[in-house]
Amino acid sequence: MEDFTFAKEIVLENNCVLLRPLLRSDVDNMRHFAENEPEIWKYSLIPASGEENLVKYIEQAVEARDAEKEYPFIVFDKRLNTYAGSTRYYDIQLAYKTLQLGYTWYGKNFQGTGLNLHCKFLLLQFAFDTMKMERVEFRADADNAKSIAAMKKIGCVEEGILRSHLPKYGGGRRNSILLSILRSEWDDKVKEMLALRIAAQK
Repeated sequence: MEDFTFAKEIVLENNCVLLRPLLRSDVDNMRHFAENEPEIWKYSLIPASGEENLVKYIEQAVEARDAEKEYPFIVFDKRLNTYAGSTRYYDIQLAYKTLQLGYTWYGKNFQGTGLNLHCKFLLLQFAFDTMKMERVEFRADADNAKSIAAMKKIGCVEEGILRSHLPKYGGGRRNSILLSILRSEWDDKVKEMLALRIAAQK
C-alpha cells in the first residue's frame, strides 16, 4: 500500500477529464450548479443546492479527507474547458483493501456526454492498480434508476438491497442498492471493456 497516502496529492487525468483534490476555494467553481441546478442532488444524502449548503458540502468533504476517511475530487471537463461536478472515494479501508466510490454528480450539460465513463475508468484504475484494492463498492438510492443504470453500464454487479438504510434529505428513509466490482472482475474484463468504450468515443 506504499503507493497511496492521504498526504499525497492525487491528480487523475486523460485527454478528456482531470480530477484533482477538492478545495474549499472550489465554492466559486461550483456556485453555478448550486444556485441553478438544485435537482442534481435529488437523491443525495448531503445536498449542495444553494450557497450555504454548498459551503457545508465542501467543508464536510475536505474535513473527511483531513481525517483520512474520504478523498474528494472536483471534475474538470477538458473538452469544454470548465468544471463539471464532483466525485470521491469514501469509506476507505486500507487494511481490508476496500473502498466505496460515490458522491458523484455532474451539471446537466455534462450528463450523458461520456464524461462519467472517463471519470470512472480513471478512479477504478487508480483504486485497483495503484491502491491495490480488492473490492470497490457502489451504493445509491434504490429509486435512482438513472444512477443504477450508469453503474451497471461500467461493469458493477448488483448484490442486493439494504432496506430502510439511511435517512432521506427532507424526511423518510431510503432503501439503498449495493453494487460492486472485484479485483478479479477488473483484471479479467472490466478494465478492458471500459478502455474499449473510451477508445470508441474518439
